[in-house]
Amino acid sequence: MRKRTLYLLQAATALGGMGYGVMFTVLDDFRDNYGITEAQLGIIVGIGFITGFLSQILFAPLADKGHAKKLVMTGIAIEIVGTLFMAFGQAFLPLIIGRLLAGFGVGISEPALRRILILSDPERMGQNLGLIVSASVAGFTVGPIVSALTADTLGIAAPFLMVAVLLVVVAFGLFNLQFQEANIEDAPTQRLAFDMLRIRPLAGAIVIGLALFAMIGTFDAVWSVMMDDMKAPTWVANVGISLFAFPMIFLAPRGGRLTQKFGPFKASMTGLSIGAVCLVLYGTLWSPYPMLVIGVIHGVVDGLTVTGGSAAVALVAPRERLASAQGLFGGLQTLMGGIAAVIAGTAYGVIGRATFIWCAGAMLLFIAIGAWLAKDSLHITGTDNPIDA
Repeated sequence: MRKRTLYLLQAATALGGMGYGVMFTVLDDFRDNYGITEAQLGIIVGIGFITGFLSQILFAPLADKGHAKKLVMTGIAIEIVGTLFMAFGQAFLPLIIGRLLAGFGVGISEPALRRILILSDPERMGQNLGLIVSASVAGFTVGPIVSALTADTLGIAAPFLMVAVLLVVVAFGLFNLQFQEANIEDAPTQRLAFDMLRIRPLAGAIVIGLALFAMIGTFDAVWSVMMDDMKAPTWVANVGISLFAFPMIFLAPRGGRLTQKFGPFKASMTGLSIGAVCLVLYGTLWSPYPMLVIGVIHGVVDGLTVTGGSAAVALVAPRERLASAQGLFGGLQTLMGGIAAVIAGTAYGVIGRATFIWCAGAMLLFIAIGAWLAKDSLHITGTDNPIDA
């Protein structure tokens, strides 16, 4: 794969994450300046997860029918429109339309983008998927910084406009590039991807991947509230999030190579099992400060293993339906993240920090079920690569 192509695909992914990061940090401004209620803010955030799930499920199969580039370009265009709605919307309706479109656009482009990455350079599949993960996390991490530097001085619209302009630049860069497309004659006829759940190794990879987003949804919903309840300084909560995110930015590409070499199933199950232990410690440690140390360990482990799920799906899915499989995987993960966040937020009000312990138990259950479903493929590595077949 040409480096220019990889850089542009990374940039598109990073800007998707940045848009979410910007929105996440100006929610209080929406409330204070536009009169948006807390309930409406929740709807604005949640609608993006729902449209992201639906668009990945509905449109990913089209990438397997020779339309991968069209989907990437269309997704970016929709994302630009949604970001502009977020920039100029000053009431609930335009803001929810903006978030709906932004989530829809990211969901349309992401599976197609992963298909391009996987087929363009199968030998570096793990590393390239790692670069995409690091780009997404980096974008989300930079988003709040961009908001802090621009929103107060230039207005709430400023960070959204910056994201929209950069997306336009990336779209122009991608426009004239040629990607490896599916042969129309060999394209699958299935409209949706749910039938692939009958493939036991693929179903196993997806179930294991759900454990990751159960953890992420719980962490996002509970971490800051828990820190506040423990009387931790604001910087501790923010640093905790950064300590979790930054290792993923720098380690995910290397982790992708290791995952492909030693086996994505083994890497994913190992990393998520350690993550479950970290969640138990978040739920039991007496002080927020030791949690920062656990957060570093947690972030490093996730950085080295987070690409395991996508790589496992790529290795066991039918070659002609790679995008459909990635869309099914990503869509169900997105849905799980939203469900986990709702459940965790509700559970925290009842059982407090024990929410983390219950989430850890759910993660281990997902891992066990996934391992059972994929028991005949747990040994597979990137050197067994069926993608080249």
